[in-house]
Amino acid sequence: MKIGLIILIGALMMSHSFAFAEVKLPRIFGNNMVLQREMPVPIWGWAEAEAEVTLTLLDGNTNSEIETITVAADAKGNWRTKLQARPAGGPYTLKVVGKNSVIFTDILFGEVWVCSGQSNMGWTVNASDNSREEIAAANYPNIRLFNIPLRSSGLPSEEVETDWHPTSPDTIRQFSAVAYNFGKHVHKELDVPIGLIDTSWGGTRVEAWTAPVGFDSVPALSSISEEIRDIDKNYRMGLPEKISELEEWIAETREALETGGTIFELPDNPHPLTPHNRPTAIYNKMIYPIVPFAIRGALWYQGESNVGDGMMYYEKKKALINGWRKLWDQGEFPFYFVQLAPWGGYDRNNPDVLPKFWEGQTATLQVPNTGMVVTTDIGNVNDIHPRNKQDVGLRLAYWALAKTYGQDDLVCSGPLYKSMQIDGNSIRLSFDHVGSGLAARNDETLSWFQIAGEDQEFVDAVAFIDGNTVVVSSESVESPVAVRFGWDRRAEPNLMNKEGLPASPFRTDSW
Repeated sequence: MKIGLIILIGALMMSHSFAFAEVKLPRIFGNNMVLQREMPVPIWGWAEAEAEVTLTLLDGNTNSEIETITVAADAKGNWRTKLQARPAGGPYTLKVVGKNSVIFTDILFGEVWVCSGQSNMGWTVNASDNSREEIAAANYPNIRLFNIPLRSSGLPSEEVETDWHPTSPDTIRQFSAVAYNFGKHVHKELDVPIGLIDTSWGGTRVEAWTAPVGFDSVPALSSISEEIRDIDKNYRMGLPEKISELEEWIAETREALETGGTIFELPDNPHPLTPHNRPTAIYNKMIYPIVPFAIRGALWYQGESNVGDGMMYYEKKKALINGWRKLWDQGEFPFYFVQLAPWGGYDRNNPDVLPKFWEGQTATLQVPNTGMVVTTDIGNVNDIHPRNKQDVGLRLAYWALAKTYGQDDLVCSGPLYKSMQIDGNSIRLSFDHVGSGLAARNDETLSWFQIAGEDQEFVDAVAFIDGNTVVVSSESVESPVAVRFGWDRRAEPNLMNKEGLPASPFRTDSW
């Protein structure tokens, strides 16, 4: 059945009290699920209008009652409540009773993370480095996987078609390698159950993942907000005519079924925002259905499809984060993301395209409770899909362990440019996140530094480490004013801290 007609039929059904008779919950709730520990857990669903629904949490081993809640559905059959905050552990059973009973078993409380983005987040364990060994060793029954299928919609959708699965060689094969490696490291460090929600789609733009309220929060994106509102307004204005067409089609089809007459195709009603790279289209189908399922935070690996945005990506990333945080209503939950790896295939006629995008990604660190993984040392300049996802997941785990789980002594980032000082014919650079000190990978000469004078002509420079600073100079630039580092789509520079985490590309100028 076409999406447009599903929307119309749903609209007709929702206008009647019989839309939901039996108790039903979204598919994010199911056997083997992980519920977020140490915070109240929203549980929601549908039932007969104004009917009572009783939720009982049971010990999964003894079947003894732990918590019981009774909630009434509203006039449209919607109900929502919260389970009490609980420590990590399990198994539990959740029984939901109204006109019927729904029972979920083998539930664990632990840490839940939403893992989203495009192809490098969705890239599977089976297609990554050391896949045979990784798959064979994937015996982690307390890491649970929820893999959302690729869908888009012009309007919010309540449902996803997937289930929770414990991690095994069979279930991990087609799951996100970045998410899995993140979850595996956090699981080993914390020794608690982990729930990983993989909602990613290759080739997608950040706008498609963003909620309308996110666009509304960023003045620089007001044109997108206005576009969404205009499209929605026009769509609503056309619905009465479409509903009349549908009602006429239903009457004609019933008659045809009785008389053996010709049955014609369903009337079409596509929403203009349904194509998957339109603003909000993927959010509507792959994020909206899991809100407000309690989570600890989000991981994000996306940007290849927005690489031409430069600093505008910072505005779009703010909209994404603001929107998700607003809708989940859990405050400024952690949002850790991956900087794109170098790749020679980006626009050869625009050599600054990737560095300027890196600049936009780095600016996102101004948003509270965010962290960025740099991948210039673990990419593949000849492949936009580097196969080393183990280190990407590990570096995301460093951010979570250090900033979310309180391992304050853990170095979670490579050096980030802080300031510069002109010293005669050289420039001295200072950095944040130097860890136990600056270093050059493999003890080689520092690479990918450039320097310029007032003429704004950058030339290759000599650079060396001096304490926690880097000194940059060139014999051909007597009076330097600016430095660039790794400013090339193919750059794999070697500056790092002694913990082995690479420095992010940067420039000191704004030319």
